[in-house]
Amino acid sequence: MCKNRCQWARDSFEAYERYHDEEWGVPVYDDKVHFEFLILEGAQAGLSWSTIIKKREGYRQAFADFDVQKVATYTDEKMEELRSFEGIVRNKLKIKSVVTNARLFIEIQKEFGSFSQYIWSFVKGEVIVGNWKQMSEVPATTPESDALSKDLKKRGFKFVGSTIMYAHMQATGLVNDHTVDCYRYHELLKG
Repeated sequence: MCKNRCQWARDSFEAYERYHDEEWGVPVYDDKVHFEFLILEGAQAGLSWSTIIKKREGYRQAFADFDVQKVATYTDEKMEELRSFEGIVRNKLKIKSVVTNARLFIEIQKEFGSFSQYIWSFVKGEVIVGNWKQMSEVPATTPESDALSKDLKKRGFKFVGSTIMYAHMQATGLVNDHTVDCYRYHELLKG
């Protein structure tokens, strides 16, 4: 049986469809997963999400399976070494931002008990449910992503603009932006 997906995930490659079907929009409370998406969403800036999905395994290898404690210890030499690793986007600023953000991520964990508690506070602990008929109706930013971005930037995070943070919120289920004709929209509403 053919499932009706959001337009962006239709007729795509298997890993992209699996990402849509199994991950996108599912509420995340695990800090390791939040750190992973913080890395991946930042890497996407200026690129397509499909490019990043194809490089996801490379990111897993390059960044210690998204272990924030290990990544926070990366040296300048390690970052330079990663610039020759073809499994990731080799942009010097994006690589450096991962290490910077890892160190700051740990500070948020200390302050709030977890990054998850911190980020969910921007939606008052509740999933924001869109009611979109077409992907063209889905916003690129919201007041919540603006506030999150502003706070992260104030703390020194890099590659955390409002559009990037809204994509993070969509990916980690702080918002359900599946279109109403998508089978996942209804599954996620049921919880």
